[in-house]
Amino acid sequence: MRVNLEINGEQHTADDVWPGESLLYVLRERLGLPGAKNACEQGECGSCTVYLDGTPVCACLVAAGQAEGRSVRTVEGLGGEDRLDPVQDAFVRTGAVQCGFCTPGLVIAAHDLVHRNPHASDAEIREALAGNLCRCTGYEKILDAVRLAASTVAGERA
Repeated sequence: MRVNLEINGEQHTADDVWPGESLLYVLRERLGLPGAKNACEQGECGSCTVYLDGTPVCACLVAAGQAEGRSVRTVEGLGGEDRLDPVQDAFVRTGAVQCGFCTPGLVIAAHDLVHRNPHASDAEIREALAGNLCRCTGYEKILDAVRLAASTVAGERA
């Protein structure tokens, strides 16, 4: 089957997609967007999180055919051509990036949170990130990154 979708603001077509193929596979293997990571393939780790029509989803759980005609935004599509999104920048500045495997999913989850609620409490941050697993850190630098990104986004809105 053929799947037509908008990814990061551009139209894309994937041909010869089999019915059980995941959106994650199409993004990574067919369209060359390696940002979303393939880890658990069960929607448990969050490494493959992308926006689908503005809602964060685990791309490993979305059949590619379900994305037909829809809009996908990946971690590659958050920033601009020569600038990082404030969330991406905050992750770099706070050292919240270690091996990088969980980072794309955490960045998408954090991006969603700070744009919905730039004044989130620590409990709300922890809840928003609960679907993302990191095996390298104690999460403190990740929390620092979300706090920094939230203050940046809140400042931009003021």
